[in-house]
Amino acid sequence: MIFLSWVSALFLLMISTLSGCSSVKPWEKQNLAKPEMTFEGDRLDSGYSEHIYGSKEAASGGAGVGGGGCGCN
Repeated sequence: MIFLSWVSALFLLMISTLSGCSSVKPWEKQNLAKPEMTFEGDRLDSGYSEHIYGSKEAASGGAGVGGGGCGCN
């Protein structure tokens, strides 16, 4: 009984894993090429977020951000 449940669980895992493997059609690639689909997102937004993070971090070494935790450079 336990063996049967393990086999069925393994079978369901294999089926769910194989269902995720599909090829991207040429007309679907336009959706993946959008700037929002990149790992970093918008360059301006990520640069702004990095600047805010560097300003808030009191001991930021090597990031090229001057100033302390007050936000003034």
